[in-house]
Amino acid sequence: MVLVGSPRFRDSTLRDVASAHGDAAAWQAAVDRLGRNAAMSVDGEFAVGLADARGRVFLAVDRFASHGLCWRMIDGKVHWSERADELAALAPRADVDPQAVYDYLYFHVIPSPRTIYRGVHRVPAGHTLWFDQGQCSLFPHWRPEFTEPRAGAISASGLDARFRDLLSQAVGRSLDGSKPACFLSGGTDSSTVAGMATRLAGRVSTYSIGFAADGYDEMAYARIAARHFGTDHHEYYVTPEDLIGSIPDVARHYDQPFGNSSVLPAFCCARMAAQDGVTRLLAGDGGDEFFGGNTRYAKQQVFGFYDAVPGLLRRGVLEPLLVGSPVGALPLLKKGRSYIEQARVPMPARMHTYNLLERVGVERVLTPDFIAAVTMPDTARQQGEVWGESEGASLINRMLAYDWRYTLAECDLPKVRGSTALAGVAAAFPMLDADLVDFSLRLPSDMKVRRLQLRWFFKQALRGFLPDEIITKKKQGFGLPFGVWAASHPGLNRFAADALATLAERGIVRPDFIRPLIEDMLPSHPGYYGELVWILVMLEHWFRGEGVGANGLT
Repeated sequence: MVLVGSPRFRDSTLRDVASAHGDAAAWQAAVDRLGRNAAMSVDGEFAVGLADARGRVFLAVDRFASHGLCWRMIDGKVHWSERADELAALAPRADVDPQAVYDYLYFHVIPSPRTIYRGVHRVPAGHTLWFDQGQCSLFPHWRPEFTEPRAGAISASGLDARFRDLLSQAVGRSLDGSKPACFLSGGTDSSTVAGMATRLAGRVSTYSIGFAADGYDEMAYARIAARHFGTDHHEYYVTPEDLIGSIPDVARHYDQPFGNSSVLPAFCCARMAAQDGVTRLLAGDGGDEFFGGNTRYAKQQVFGFYDAVPGLLRRGVLEPLLVGSPVGALPLLKKGRSYIEQARVPMPARMHTYNLLERVGVERVLTPDFIAAVTMPDTARQQGEVWGESEGASLINRMLAYDWRYTLAECDLPKVRGSTALAGVAAAFPMLDADLVDFSLRLPSDMKVRRLQLRWFFKQALRGFLPDEIITKKKQGFGLPFGVWAASHPGLNRFAADALATLAERGIVRPDFIRPLIEDMLPSHPGYYGELVWILVMLEHWFRGEGVGANGLT
């Protein structure tokens, strides 16, 4: 059996079993009674894998895959583990999948159910794997069901108290009796969690990361929140030397390549907390994705306005004039042309119009042999399937549901879970609390993003609780100035160049692309091209950590 997390059994009989005999016994009872549907009556954070007396195999992860679970079929038998690399090591050893490498370069992570290894799969968020009598099926045990009341039918004032109460309950369930401690970026979510924890536990320790780089340091806001709530505040400023020393360890800690650049700051923050005796850190991940806090939600809503333009006007006047003729290239009309060109792209592809790999040029970055070995349109297929799961919901809610999979489950939660685990600290996510999520499902779209104002209800409900400076600030988080430092710090520049030179020998990236990337492109636009250098460096150091030879992928 694999059993991690803190499941909440909604069924009273199963709750009694868990209370008397533990979560493992409750899961076994759930499978005995409900079979493949055992996870449908369970909330909380969990990953569970077990085989019952009849030889049936049940694997499931919670709504957002707060904990990972992988599986592999060998000779008709299912094997499972929290880590993909452990399953890949079983005989016969699984090879690296080039398609997964392409997914990594496109998404900067490898979305489930695929993993970096051929034949090794990851259970997607909110899904169950059921194996019985030689037949294997993978299906969702939870999907969001949005309620969309008509605009103006619900008053924010009537929901404020309920929302704050749910936040308090969620944070309370995340405190486990150990030294109370929180990540604190100075953003809305982490400040809210820290403030609620302080109300419930008294003095709370908070941990923040800063960067000595213009445009990246958010420590001033973390200090505002710490003073406002009276936390025992701790700070650490990350340096280029920290990156050189930590990248190899962080890269090989993950069971597959992981390219979220915030993982290094999160690790430094968790390590600081561990040295202070903290065993559990509360994180604020989830608020943006449940209550409409990402800039792209407003941006895509603007593009969505184009759908309301009468078709005759669009096809008969605007598109022929601005897109189909040289008139659209005139200086005063260029923005209109660009708007129409992007608005015509269907969702969710429109959100990836500026995908880094495609903007730089796939043929410019990758070798012809590698391109021939992968199916590039598969990235669109994956996204289309996830987008289709929320058909019928409003544009805002469809983007939220999409981000629950791609931003939370595949990127942000693994970032926090992996970085804290490497530091020897557990993580908890109060914003993922089922009651809070269900509340967000019933909140009208126009209370999430109202007239392009992000997180409208969230901020209204917390005025007077959060400092005004934090409510009005722009979102930033633990953004890493890797590109700026890689372009200006000689040691980090050599470190990156060394990794990319070895990666160029693996037949993935074109060798003739590496020199101009490091010497020309990176110095010209460090923030933009630095992200590409970062994901390539992390990929190479993951290969090294796995012991993959310098001249191949297997």
